[in-house]
Amino acid sequence: MKEKAILRFFLILIFTLLSLHYVAAQAGRGKARIAGTITDEQGNPIASAKVLLELMGREKAAREATTNQKGEWAFIGLGSGNWRITISAEGFIPTVTNTFVSQIAHNPKIVLTLKKITEVDQSGIQETDLGLIEDAGQLFQDRKYDEALVLLQEFVENNPTAYPTHINIGDCYKEKEEYEKAEEEYNLALEAAKTDEKLGEEMTAKAMAGIGDIYLRKGEFENAKSYFEQSIELLPDNEILAYNVGEIYFSSQKLDEAIQYYGIAIQIKPDWSLPYYKQGLVCLNKTDYEKAKENFRKFLEIDPNSEFAGSVKNMLDYLEKIKK
Repeated sequence: MKEKAILRFFLILIFTLLSLHYVAAQAGRGKARIAGTITDEQGNPIASAKVLLELMGREKAAREATTNQKGEWAFIGLGSGNWRITISAEGFIPTVTNTFVSQIAHNPKIVLTLKKITEVDQSGIQETDLGLIEDAGQLFQDRKYDEALVLLQEFVENNPTAYPTHINIGDCYKEKEEYEKAEEEYNLALEAAKTDEKLGEEMTAKAMAGIGDIYLRKGEFENAKSYFEQSIELLPDNEILAYNVGEIYFSSQKLDEAIQYYGIAIQIKPDWSLPYYKQGLVCLNKTDYEKAKENFRKFLEIDPNSEFAGSVKNMLDYLEKIKK
C-alpha cells in the first residue's frame, strides 16, 4: 500500500509540473537544466551567439546566455513548463523555437542550425543595409520590438525585393500582439514568394506557420490547424518544421494536435529520438500511460546512452507498476 501511495504521489507530481498554472506560479524558478548547441548549416559551431530563454505563461521570466567556442549554451535553476528560445548571431538569420522543460526528467539537448543572412538573395543589397538586419535581430532578442521594427522597415524600403524580411516584421508584430499587422506582413511574404523559385516554398511555409501561430494565440484553433497543415504540405520532408508545430501546440496545451505533429516528425525521421521523448511527456499529461511507455521505450532504443536515459528509465520503472 505504501508503494502504491508513493507511486500515486509521483504521478500526480508529474502532471502538476506539466500544467501551465504551476509554471506561472513558479515564475520560472526550479531545479531543471537545459542545454544545447548552435551550428551553421555546415555543422560548424557558432561562438558568441545570443540565447534568450523566455517563460510562456501568465507570469514572465527570462534568462540570457552566450555560446562558447564550441557553440554550447546551458541554463540551470529552471521551473517546469513551456519556454521560448530565441537564437541570434552576427551574420545569421535569428531563429525561434519552443521547448518543454521538465524538473522530473533530464531535458534533451537542443541542437539548432542558423542560416547565414548572405544565403538569402542579396542582389543589390548594400553591406550597411545588412547591418540593419543584424541589429534588428539583436533588438528582437532583447524584446525591443518597436526598435527592431524601425530597422526592419528601413531595410525593406531600401531593398524592396528582400521579401523574407516581411516575415521578420511579422514576427515583431506577433510578439507585440498586433496580430492584424503581423498577418499583413506574412501575407506580403506569401505573395512575393510565389515568384521565387529558390526560396519560395521555404518562405511560404514559414509565413504560413507564422499565421498559424497567430490564430492559435487568438484561440482560433481550426484556422491555426489549416495553416499549419498547409505549411507542412509545402515542406513534407522537413522534420524540424513538423516538430516545431508540435511544440507550438504543446505550449498551448493542445495535446492531441501536439501528438499529431510530433508523429509527423517521427514519420519523416524515425531515428530522431527527441519527438518520441516529447510524445511521451504529452501522453503523461493525457494520463495515457501505455502510449507514454511506448514512446519512452522507443526513445531509449534510439538513444540508450544519452545523458538523460537514466531518468527516462526511472519513469518507465514507475509506469510499469501501474496496473493495466
